[in-house]
Amino acid sequence: MAETLKEVDDILDNQNEQLKKLHSIATKAFREEALIIDNLAHPPQEILTQGQRVSDKVARFGGSWAFIIIFSAILIVWIICNSTLPKAEQFDPYPFILMNLILSCVAAMQAPIIMMSQNRQEEKDRIRAENDYLINMKAELEVRSLHQKMDLLLEEQVKTLFEVQAKQLELLKKLTERVDSLCAKNNL
Repeated sequence: MAETLKEVDDILDNQNEQLKKLHSIATKAFREEALIIDNLAHPPQEILTQGQRVSDKVARFGGSWAFIIIFSAILIVWIICNSTLPKAEQFDPYPFILMNLILSCVAAMQAPIIMMSQNRQEEKDRIRAENDYLINMKAELEVRSLHQKMDLLLEEQVKTLFEVQAKQLELLKKLTERVDSLCAKNNL
């Protein structure tokens, strides 16, 4: 009987050991995932040059409704002033050549600055896409790893179940022999 209890204790110890392994694997995976999430939630600060900061501000303002409204207001005031003032006081009469020159200069200066900002944004998007790809690859590798670990654990459990079943059969045989010997002693 003591031998049987020892075998049962061994089986339970073996299963507890497997559960501890599984727990340590899960804990390690959670820690690694927390690091990745922290890096994604708090990316390192980007160091920008003065020109990059200016191009970002110009692009942000140049692509806003505030710019369109302010610029439209300036153009309307320009046209009204040059249309209603007496001919001698008009600084840019009707074909508004000076206004067209200024508009062309603004467009010529604004376009490359906005392009610089867009190029930087494109680079950031490319890096972000690469990071997403790497994260997806890591997730896929983790899933594969988990499948392998689960397969190993299942193999160990099946092995343990066979061992337990074999011990149970042994115990049943011993019990049957004892019952048979008791029946033989009592002439049943």
